[in-house]
Amino acid sequence: MKSFIACLVGLILPALPLTLAGCGRASSDQLGRTPLVVTVSVPVEREITDYSDQTGRTSALDTVEVRARVWGYLEKVNFKEGTLVKRKDVLFEIDPRTYQAKVSQAEGNLDSGDAKLKRLDLELKRYEGLVKKQTVSQQEFEKALYDRDQAAADIVTLKANLKQAKLDLEFTKVTAAVDGRVGRALVTEGNLVQSGESGGTLLTSLVSVHPMWAYFDVDERTVLRVRGLIREGKAKSARDVPWPVFLGLANEEGYPHKGKIDFVDNQVNPKTGTLKVRGVFDNEDEALTPGYFVRIRVPIGFPHKAFLISDRAIDTDQGKKIVYVVDSEKKVGIRPVRLGNLHFGLRAIEEGLKSGDRVIVTGLQQVRPGLVVEPKLVDMPRSSVASK
Repeated sequence: MKSFIACLVGLILPALPLTLAGCGRASSDQLGRTPLVVTVSVPVEREITDYSDQTGRTSALDTVEVRARVWGYLEKVNFKEGTLVKRKDVLFEIDPRTYQAKVSQAEGNLDSGDAKLKRLDLELKRYEGLVKKQTVSQQEFEKALYDRDQAAADIVTLKANLKQAKLDLEFTKVTAAVDGRVGRALVTEGNLVQSGESGGTLLTSLVSVHPMWAYFDVDERTVLRVRGLIREGKAKSARDVPWPVFLGLANEEGYPHKGKIDFVDNQVNPKTGTLKVRGVFDNEDEALTPGYFVRIRVPIGFPHKAFLISDRAIDTDQGKKIVYVVDSEKKVGIRPVRLGNLHFGLRAIEEGLKSGDRVIVTGLQQVRPGLVVEPKLVDMPRSSVASK
C-alpha cells in the first residue's frame, strides 16, 4: 500500500510546475491585453420645455345647415359647389311672387286701418264737445272711445302682419349665415322646397374655415402631472393664461401650425379616462379642413435646463433604463436614469446624470461594470430627424 501511494505522489508532483506555469502564462496574457476602445460623449446641456403628444381631429367653428324658411319653387342656385362664400351672399332664390302679393295685401290692410283710426279720432273729438254740452249721452261717448282704441290696437296687428309678410318675402332669398365653404346643392332648380316647425328643406351645408378648432383628449396621467406642476408653481393653467399648442398634419414633419388652447373640459371622462381639450388655430392659408386627423403637441411647464443624450446610449437592465459612464480611472459604471421627451433629436434625462459625465454611446454590448476601457470622445450623436 505504501509503495502504491509513493508511486502516485511521484506521478502528480512533477506535473504541478507545468500546471502552475500554464496558469501564469494565461494571467500574463490577460494583463497584457489592449483595453476596449469605446466611444463616449458628454451630455448636451440645453434649455427645454417638456411636452405631451396627442392625436385629435379638426373641427369648424361654425357648421351651418342651410334650410328653407318659406315654401315655394326653387328658381336659382347662385353658387358653385365647394367654393368660399361670404356672409349674406345669396345662395338660393325661391319664387317670390306669392310673398310679394302678401306684402301688398298687408300694406293695403294697414292703410285701411290707418284711415279708419283717423276717422274714429275725429269722431271721438266731436263726441267730447257734445258730451260737454250734454247733447249726447255718456254711454255714446264711451262707445266712440272704445271704437277708437280698438282701431288703434288693430293697427298694431296690421303692422305685425306686414312685417311678417316682408320677412317671408326676404326669406325667399336664402343667404349664407357665416363666411365659409359651401357644400353641394341638395336641391336643384324647379323643385318645391318647404318650411315647417321641424325645419325646412335642407338645401346645403356651410362650414367656416378661419380659424379652425382641433379637439384632442389628454390622458389622466398627464392631467395629474400638469396639475401637480401648477400647484408647484412650475406651470400655468390654460384656463387662466393663453397656452400654446402645436399641430401637424399626416403629411407634414413636426408641428408647423401654432395655436392656443381655448377650452378645457370641466371633468375627466370616466369611460375613457381622458380630458377633452380644444385648440384654436389660424387658418389663413386654408391648410386645415374640418375632419382632418392631426398630431398635437402641448408644452408642459416652464422652460428649464436639462441633460440630453442619444437614444443609442440607453440600455435596459431588468426593466429599468440605464446608461454606462466612464469615470476618471477609465472604469465603466452604471447609472439608472429617468427618461424624458425628445428634444433637438436627443433624449432628455430627468434624473441620473450630472454635468461632465462621459456617456458610452457605442459598444454597449461589449461593456460591463468595472471594465477598464479606452474612451474616445466625440460629439453627442443625434437622430436623423430632430423632434423640435
